[in-house]
Amino acid sequence: MTKEDIIRAAFKVWGRDLYRTTSLTEIALELGVSKPALYRHFRDKNALLEAMYESFFDDCASFIKEGYNKAINTPDKRSSYLIWFRSIAEYYAQNREAFAFSLTRVFSFMDRMSLNKEFRSRGIDFGHPALRDERPESYPSKMQLGMSTCIFGIAQLHHHHLKKGETPGAEGIKTALLELEKQVTKGLSLDVSIVDAMNYRELEKRAAGTDNGETETNVLLRAVAEAVAEAGPWDASMEMVAKHSGLSKSGLYAHFKNKQDMLAKLFIAEFTRIVNFTKAQIESSHVSEEQLYLAIISIVNYLRSRPEILLALDWIKTRQLDLGKDVPGYLYRIIGTIKIEAISNLDRHMLVQVAQWVLFMIVNTLALWPRDESPETEASSVKSHVEQVRDISWARNAAEIPNESFRILFRFFALGLEGLNL
Repeated sequence: MTKEDIIRAAFKVWGRDLYRTTSLTEIALELGVSKPALYRHFRDKNALLEAMYESFFDDCASFIKEGYNKAINTPDKRSSYLIWFRSIAEYYAQNREAFAFSLTRVFSFMDRMSLNKEFRSRGIDFGHPALRDERPESYPSKMQLGMSTCIFGIAQLHHHHLKKGETPGAEGIKTALLELEKQVTKGLSLDVSIVDAMNYRELEKRAAGTDNGETETNVLLRAVAEAVAEAGPWDASMEMVAKHSGLSKSGLYAHFKNKQDMLAKLFIAEFTRIVNFTKAQIESSHVSEEQLYLAIISIVNYLRSRPEILLALDWIKTRQLDLGKDVPGYLYRIIGTIKIEAISNLDRHMLVQVAQWVLFMIVNTLALWPRDESPETEASSVKSHVEQVRDISWARNAAEIPNESFRILFRFFALGLEGLNL
């Protein structure tokens, strides 16, 4: 057994269920050896993780290098973007283990400066002028919108095949990549003339405000959300919820059977509130394009008013929670009940997928808002994602994001990159 054998087994265990953490015990079981045998090669889990980081960056950079070189040497901006987009999407589609590891350990534990430094040392510069927006001050950027959609689409691909106990084949990957390119390029293909003529300020006024009464249930669920925001869904404990709610641990059991039931009720209740609030705004218009923007800005306003819920949702946007077999499907069915005319011709499965994509992108846009306005330098102090999610202040800062950012997001949903002049 070599170091390389252990690293390969670690990636395999990490990617088996997607988005979960793993342990040396699980890796030893995968290899059919005792846990102490691993210590001959790695002194502890952190040493193994360091080796996995190196392996991930080496493999990813090697795979996408050809696409990167082609993209930065392609004069046409849209063609360059799609080459770069496809190279990254193809890597993640073909490497489920690396995809799961990058979401749970790389993008969640490393700040943007460190990520760029790792790739630059391997000959890939994400900040290359050819890959940047023509208007760098716009937020979210075209690169962020495309890469976030890529992550969402690849996660859907792997979840679908994981349920069947298989990995995606060449044809399945090809089809998925073509659909992703279409989604990124054209969005939902709405009417560009209506999109251009919409009165966004009026629609934003119409969707302003939320209805969050301070009921006993709301207060208790807020305590659950604050515990999740503080420690993440796997580490949030009944003791932490008791501390946030002012109840005793035994008092919580009058409301929840166990931790799993507690988390399930939190997300079901919040998704239901979001949907009910959003549906009320949608019904104020009969124009498909206006309905979609009203849905987006209504969800944004709700999450702005509930920073602890935003933080909790940020945890689950790229992770699969063990909330019971039926809960994830129930959550997504609730979102799918938003009947926006623009997508009403889709079957229920596709409708739910679009609704999931919309929610994912909204949370992502709120979560990635650049709070530090100082220029990015090698010496700048940038919080890692883990430090950010343990600090609810960044979620409160979501209220600072101008509505113009969500008009950009809406145009991307409605028209894709074609609607953003790329």
